[in-house]
Amino acid sequence: MAIAADRASDRAADRAPSVRPASVVDGVYDNIYERLMSLEIPPRARIPIDVIARDLNVSQTPVREALSRLEREGLVCKAHLIGYSAAPQLSRKQFDDLYTFRLLLEPEGARLAAVNMTADSLKQLEEVAADMGHGEQPVDRTSRYSRFARADGHFHDAILAVAGNEVIRSTLFNQHVHLHIFRLMFHTRVTQEALEEHESLLSAFRAGDGAAAEAAMREHILRSQDRLLAAFE
Repeated sequence: MAIAADRASDRAADRAPSVRPASVVDGVYDNIYERLMSLEIPPRARIPIDVIARDLNVSQTPVREALSRLEREGLVCKAHLIGYSAAPQLSRKQFDDLYTFRLLLEPEGARLAAVNMTADSLKQLEEVAADMGHGEQPVDRTSRYSRFARADGHFHDAILAVAGNEVIRSTLFNQHVHLHIFRLMFHTRVTQEALEEHESLLSAFRAGDGAAAEAAMREHILRSQDRLLAAFE
């Protein structure tokens, strides 16, 4: 009876869904994402699926899934008969256009967020900001920078969620702004100064001051633009 029960248990375990595939894809995704953000994989460089699979000791399936996710974020491109490659870097014209676009939308989004801010919304924003500055630290500088780029996008998206204008929010989200601008230049100054500017935004939100929030967001975007101009020198 015990043997039969053990066999039944084994068969049930075989039928049970496994969480391993998702975790493998996530790990492959994180690895390629960090290499793209740090420019270890340079813009336009080919990303051979078989080489990545061999390097990470995984099958080609999770590599394909990870690259498909990165393609949706605009970080990699796929060409017929060629395969995947790292997306080209933003040109100076694209960079200028992107910041003009941000200046048209995000200051107004910050103003609306200040007007609509609740205690719960403010707490959530403060937690996101605190996590960016003092959360669990990745093992190396490359991981930290890559993590900060995504967290910065999360912070800005959370502000626009509070603002309540889904047209502004979805338009900016679909551009994956923060992934592309952080990919321009791997530098700690980008992260430290951004944290200080986020605190100015939070101060305006705490005060419920729409005009101050609008001004703080405009200043933050202009300073970000100035910091990253060095990538084109």
